[in-house]
Amino acid sequence: MSWYLDNVYERNAESPYTFYIPSKQVIDILSIGDIVKLRFMGETEKDGLAGERMWVEITERIGQNFKGLLTNDPYDLKDLKIGQEILFKVENICDTEYQDPNSSKWDFYFDTLVTVSEDVLEKREFNFLLRDNPKGEDDSGWSILSGYEDVEFLCDSENFQIVSIGVVLNIDDSILEFIQEPPLCAYERNEEGEFYKIDDYDWEGYLNG
Repeated sequence: MSWYLDNVYERNAESPYTFYIPSKQVIDILSIGDIVKLRFMGETEKDGLAGERMWVEITERIGQNFKGLLTNDPYDLKDLKIGQEILFKVENICDTEYQDPNSSKWDFYFDTLVTVSEDVLEKREFNFLLRDNPKGEDDSGWSILSGYEDVEFLCDSENFQIVSIGVVLNIDDSILEFIQEPPLCAYERNEEGEFYKIDDYDWEGYLNG
């Protein structure tokens, strides 16, 4: 068999703020006739595709174990075909057709945008954040830096990306304690590894620089 079902709980553990899994409330109500999405993984990655997410209609449920029929035509996995019976477990379900009670939380993780230094993404570390007034509907106003960037780096816009806040939370979610604080505010990590608010930050110099 050239495919296997991904364990979405393991994926979520690796990226808890960017890899969605249905809440327990949704999983508990799943029954025969419901449609769920599974992640079918190929033995080898092809054309940059790590797997195919496809819908399966539940035909049987016994506790955490399911049977279902594939409702999609696979794009590349040749050992699969529409209508094929699939055996799967709760840990294989990456989405459902139900409205999730936790959807607003996930919307925040996915839709809230921040400006982040490439150095943060490379080092997977950040030590300084400031929140300016947002410049668009989804822009949070937050800029996030590793603290190691020099002036030349900071002056080049190519060294920054716009990403969802979930990407940053995957690195360090301790900032959830103050991430909703309104602009203008700035935080820095201290020697103990904890963030503190910079009460005397030079906002006039920043805004007029």
